[in-house]
Amino acid sequence: MGSQGGFGQSKEFLDLVKSIGEARSRSEEDRIVLNEIETLKRRIIEPDIPKRKMKEFIIRLVYVEMLGHDASFGYIHAVKMTHDDNILLKRTGYLAVTLFLNDDHDLIILIVNTIQKDLKSDNYLVVCAALNAVCRLINEETIPAVLPQVVDLLNHPKEAVKKKAVMALHWFYQQSPSSVSYLVSNFRKKLSDNDPSVMGAALCPLFDLITIDANSYKDLVGSFVSILKQVAERRLPKSYDYHQMPAPFIQIKLLKILALLGSGDKHASEQMYTVLGDLIRKSDSSSNIGNAVLYESVCCASAIHPNTKLLEAAADAISKFLKSDSHNLKYMGIDALGRLIKLSPGVAEQHQLAVIDCLEDPDDSLKRKTFELLYKMTKSSNVEVIVDRMIEYMISINDSHYKTEIASRCVELAEQFAPSNQWFIQTMNKVFEHAGDLVNIKVVHNLMRLIAEGFGEEDDTADGQLRLSAVESYLRIIGEPKLPSAFLQVICWVLGEYGIAYGKYSASYITGKLCDVAEAYSTDDTVKAYALTALMKIYAFEKAAGRKVDMLPECQSLIEELSASHSTDLQQRAYELQAVIGLDSQAIETILPFDASCEDIEVDKSLSFLNGYVQKSLENGAQPYVSENQHSAMPIISNFRSQTHHESSAHGLRFEAYELPKPIEQPKPTLASHVPSTDLVSVSEPSYTREFHQAASVRPLADAGSNEIKLRLDGVQKKWGRPNYSSPPSTSNSSSQNVSNGGSQNNEVGAVSSKPRDTSYGYKKQTVEIDPEKQRLAASLFGGLSKEEKRPSTTSYKSTKTSSHVGKSQETRSAAEMTPPPPPPPDLLDFGEPDNMGGSSIIDPFTQLEGLLEAGPGASSAANSSSVSSTKESDLMSLYGDMPMSTQSDFVDTLSKDDNLNFGSSDATNKNGHVQQSQESKGPNLKDALQKDALVRQMGVTPTSQNPNLFKDLFG
Repeated sequence: MGSQGGFGQSKEFLDLVKSIGEARSRSEEDRIVLNEIETLKRRIIEPDIPKRKMKEFIIRLVYVEMLGHDASFGYIHAVKMTHDDNILLKRTGYLAVTLFLNDDHDLIILIVNTIQKDLKSDNYLVVCAALNAVCRLINEETIPAVLPQVVDLLNHPKEAVKKKAVMALHWFYQQSPSSVSYLVSNFRKKLSDNDPSVMGAALCPLFDLITIDANSYKDLVGSFVSILKQVAERRLPKSYDYHQMPAPFIQIKLLKILALLGSGDKHASEQMYTVLGDLIRKSDSSSNIGNAVLYESVCCASAIHPNTKLLEAAADAISKFLKSDSHNLKYMGIDALGRLIKLSPGVAEQHQLAVIDCLEDPDDSLKRKTFELLYKMTKSSNVEVIVDRMIEYMISINDSHYKTEIASRCVELAEQFAPSNQWFIQTMNKVFEHAGDLVNIKVVHNLMRLIAEGFGEEDDTADGQLRLSAVESYLRIIGEPKLPSAFLQVICWVLGEYGIAYGKYSASYITGKLCDVAEAYSTDDTVKAYALTALMKIYAFEKAAGRKVDMLPECQSLIEELSASHSTDLQQRAYELQAVIGLDSQAIETILPFDASCEDIEVDKSLSFLNGYVQKSLENGAQPYVSENQHSAMPIISNFRSQTHHESSAHGLRFEAYELPKPIEQPKPTLASHVPSTDLVSVSEPSYTREFHQAASVRPLADAGSNEIKLRLDGVQKKWGRPNYSSPPSTSNSSSQNVSNGGSQNNEVGAVSSKPRDTSYGYKKQTVEIDPEKQRLAASLFGGLSKEEKRPSTTSYKSTKTSSHVGKSQETRSAAEMTPPPPPPPDLLDFGEPDNMGGSSIIDPFTQLEGLLEAGPGASSAANSSSVSSTKESDLMSLYGDMPMSTQSDFVDTLSKDDNLNFGSSDATNKNGHVQQSQESKGPNLKDALQKDALVRQMGVTPTSQNPNLFKDLFG
């Protein structure tokens, strides 16, 4: 083959490829390619070169460009080859041109006419070659030249031409949406084309259009579901299979489109449940492409309106990923679990040991993804463990970009879920100590402001403990060899404000520490400025208290040094310090009042203190101030005066002001510009946002329009400190717990399944014993829910919006008591398992309890007699007999915090309501029963977990 020049190529070209392949170094390869470039430069300009030889030269140029060298000297020859009548040469020329040129190259104008002619060719191969060039080279300016021909090709008899025409229109839409906005309906038409390749090509532009405006394409949900069902049922030709998967790339694109259309739309989502359930249940997880389709199905199920059966199937699919030995599949499982946890926070507890394994995996990408999952599932009970783990990982990495992200997340979690002020101060110290230069400077200033303002309450003792703990921690850290500049600013400010405020440390000790900081960081002018200002505050406090100021020698030398500094700021601070030391106590109290850092400064925007000066100036002949509105009317008056006295002032100087320039009227936009689908905007990740809006709003610092981290300064008084007697304890506790759990509980979505699941780690269940350390870590990350619910409301650190939640819960409760709950919606997805979340299987035990206890022994009706007969202890405890201990506790606690949850069907509710109504008319123990019931709800304990005889003791 070498002697004959295999595949039509000469032996010279084959030797070139062979020599490059055998090159032992990059320098040797560059030497071979540079020699080839010199040869091509010499031979490509020879006259009367055979076409076959020129074709080989063009291919060799492509090879040179592929290896990273410049072959621009041969671009024009590739353009000339596109004009050739030979189809083989023409296709070679188009291939080389699309590889050599970009859409703004100067040679593009030379091939536009050739593309126009080839698009009208009778040979569909020539048309396809021209369309390939159109999809790469036509820019916004040249779109009108070829757009009519491309639109005509949408009806070409050949499927390959129609597919490439759709791709060309998609390229035009990406380059200039306004130029093809009136043609977007063609994508809808091609969705129903008989050829699957044309339909698959139409999915890409439709995905872009739906990303921008999903509401305009809601009518296509049925079509997309039908196509997906046909593809999954293998109704497409075998040629579309890939690794025995039917058209997997078409399935993935359809699933992404359905996720956008079903987000926040219950009616549209109900049409997708069946086909999504079949895909998840029947997916082939033995190949990578099968796992890709399964992963995309899980993402779609977590993006649309949730369904209990579907989320349960998605959780089972996630377990397959996490049990795999492949790091890639584990990564997919952690990512999918992060999406699903937004809808069902309890699903992560089923895979807690798998998450721990991923957290300790040496693969860095998998570890980072696991930290993202832990960030999403953080609550008050596990914030200490998660933040400590994140800080340890932040210390061990060197990537400054990711280190900044981890530091910001640690600050955010500490601000939202801090269990105590001491832990918060210690955590912030660790973050600033190891990543202080990477944290936003506004976080530093907000931290100083938070320490200054305290809790915002009248509890000065708690504020003093916070500030004193900060001073103590900073004095321990100040001896570290190298601290970030931002952290040193906080240290100097806190020591200057509160170093001697509580009498624990002397002024000489604090000033000595500050002088040491200024000396150790002599190259940082900002730190020295903060240290100098802190010294001035301490000496001012001493002078104001009437104590004698004994300045240390090192402080005196520092002031003298900074008085001659090249920095004017440091000079000014040094001279101000010397001036303050020489003042008496009364003057110092006036210029530096005690504890005035949090006082509000009243700004007089009208500058009323200057009224006397203005009046005196007007009396002396000064011109009055002319407002902007009056100034805009002056040209009209001046024009009127100039018209009335035109003849008298025709030859004189004019002192009127020039007319204001008239605003230029913008041309009215064309009809095409009003089409909403032509505006390209960025779209966030699809997520369910309607019924879970409150759950998404529990992180107030993660603003949608900003990435900067801010402290929650409004309502600080309810984050730390002692209880505030103005807030109702029981309701705020339930409100704060609903928020701290990470999302509002929903009867349809709050849990994947009500039946107990096997939470053990599947592949370690056989012979390997679970490490006790991992069990403790899993318990600290995923457990402690009941303990958290019993915390007082003042320690939850997230009860800043208690009052608003109380009002809303009371209104909702009253409405729920007056209106019977509607029957549950029909389950559109049935996998053959009983739905324990249904309305008919769950009955409110307190509703039955009230009916049981209100019936007296003297009741005469049949309903009352049946109620009395059911008041036995065995019947009462049978309400909880089928439930495990932890489930009973969570169940009753949930009922005690939220009476608006709808358990039971409409028939059961009406029945209970009827019983209650009959007992209101006659029943001597109505008031006592209600009081006892309220007492049980406020205590939030269960008869099985706390005291088995509690109900019996309370109600007799």
